[in-house]
Amino acid sequence: MHQRIDLHTHSTASDGTLTPAELMRAAKEAGLAAIALTDHDTFDGLPEARAEAAVQGVELVPGCELSLDYNGLPTHLLALFVDERPGHVVHELTRVRQARANRNAIMLEKLKTVGVHLRREDVERHATGVVGRPHMAQAMLEAGVVKSFEEAFARFLGAGGLAYVPKVKLTPREAIGAIHADGGLAVLAHPYLLSQQRRQIEPILRELTALGLDGVEVYYTEHSDKYTDLVAELAQNLGLLMSGGSDFHGAVKPGVALGRGHGGLFVRGELLDNMKQRLAGNAARK
Repeated sequence: MHQRIDLHTHSTASDGTLTPAELMRAAKEAGLAAIALTDHDTFDGLPEARAEAAVQGVELVPGCELSLDYNGLPTHLLALFVDERPGHVVHELTRVRQARANRNAIMLEKLKTVGVHLRREDVERHATGVVGRPHMAQAMLEAGVVKSFEEAFARFLGAGGLAYVPKVKLTPREAIGAIHADGGLAVLAHPYLLSQQRRQIEPILRELTALGLDGVEVYYTEHSDKYTDLVAELAQNLGLLMSGGSDFHGAVKPGVALGRGHGGLFVRGELLDNMKQRLAGNAARK
């Protein structure tokens, strides 16, 4: 019987609702042989996850999910086999985090100019990890400024909103270079968000592969069987590793189960074995 794994999950260190330790216990209960913790733009949950994974006997693959600036598309890279030790990815994240802290301050100032006075601590109180626009929306909701999250983003926080400031993101070249410099693998997350058409996703994958992309998330909660087959074929043609994950967030995505997505997801353990072989080959060539 194939072992089940999940190489794309989130905890309270970013925008999930389970703590890293709770996530590792949930992985054991779900029968996972291995799990990657890939919180958005942070490694903060890894020490806690690592300790509990050892207790549970679940293999932890360290990582994070990086937001990229790529032709205006919602592009995310999973940095797998990279951890919280000071290195190139940590350096890039620190640089981006400082830029985003400045962004939050600018957005709060812009909100003041349109009569919405939020204190920084009012916003930060809603965050357990990286502070961002969702936490501003929660503070606005709490203050009675808006009646819903949707209104907060439509009127103030979304692109075109009264207080919107573009997010600083890494380029694919910067992100892939940093991941490789730290000895990790760069895997494109949820490609369906970029395009579900072969004529669009194929050139995107070719361009990213030319920049050093190692793999692509073939098996994903929202991928149809037809799209899964397409991305698997493209991965094979381009020499890309195949990855897969649920993108589990907990209660904020109630229909997505750990390791199973909407129920039919099955990511085979051999995909992780293939990644380890690639890493061993990379190390041997250095």
